[in-house]
Amino acid sequence: MTTYDTLAYDVDDGVLTLTLDRPDQLNAFTVEMAEELVDAFTRASTDDEVRAVVVTGRGRAFCAGMDLSVGGNVFGLDEDQEPTLQDMQERLDDPEVLHGVRDTGGRVTLAIYDCTKPVIGAINGAAVGIGATMTLAMDVRLASTKARIGFVFGKLGIVPEACSTWFLPRVVGTSRALELVYSADILDADAALEMGLVRSVHEPDDLLPAAHALAQKFSKARSPVATALARQMMYRNAAQPHPIEAHRVDSLAMFYTSRGDGKEGVAAFLEKRDPEFRGSTNQMPPFHPWQE
Repeated sequence: MTTYDTLAYDVDDGVLTLTLDRPDQLNAFTVEMAEELVDAFTRASTDDEVRAVVVTGRGRAFCAGMDLSVGGNVFGLDEDQEPTLQDMQERLDDPEVLHGVRDTGGRVTLAIYDCTKPVIGAINGAAVGIGATMTLAMDVRLASTKARIGFVFGKLGIVPEACSTWFLPRVVGTSRALELVYSADILDADAALEMGLVRSVHEPDDLLPAAHALAQKFSKARSPVATALARQMMYRNAAQPHPIEAHRVDSLAMFYTSRGDGKEGVAAFLEKRDPEFRGSTNQMPPFHPWQE
């Protein structure tokens, strides 16, 4: 069993609670945390004990952004390189580019995007910089009354990362996304709710129970394969230029689920009983993952 230095990976009754675990540093993000988050979400995707994921932070912060106390390039980048867009097209997984050029936050949000399980963010405190942008790849965000969320890159002279220029406009719209980035304001939980960044606001002691209840609602008596496909279909198809592209994928997904867990789902409905789905995300239909 893999253990982590910056995370806690705890599975109970089908729900993985993934806890950012550097409380003395307000769970500040490091390259090591990035690598461990990528591993954890990849692991969860094929872990049949996991039906849904809840992400939170240990202590009083969710994630206070990048750990700026480390030496050298604090983002872990190799300043001796002169990368080009062609490099990012042709050498994305070349070790030199992978470890010296690629945004570590983006690697995390891409791992969340590729995850086959529903992902819920339980934002328990400060979530700024990467602490805010990593949550955008999660399906639903809940916030504590103590949550503070900020896209503060402008104050540091850098740009939004973690694929947030793809995710954030989809969550709040382009105009509000630009306002959040330009202003670099820190939002309290109520402001985040009004802007559509979070689904609901909870008292601190109620946050994790609410997130776990939602995770159970999303995953109990649900086909793991159908849920995984629905998650990917929603994200990928929504970015296509024409609905015919969604139709192609929908057709394949309906075909394979209808002859898999779909048979059990129909039988359970007709027999007025709970379904016993046996599909596994280790055995996805042959067209998954599909190309955008």
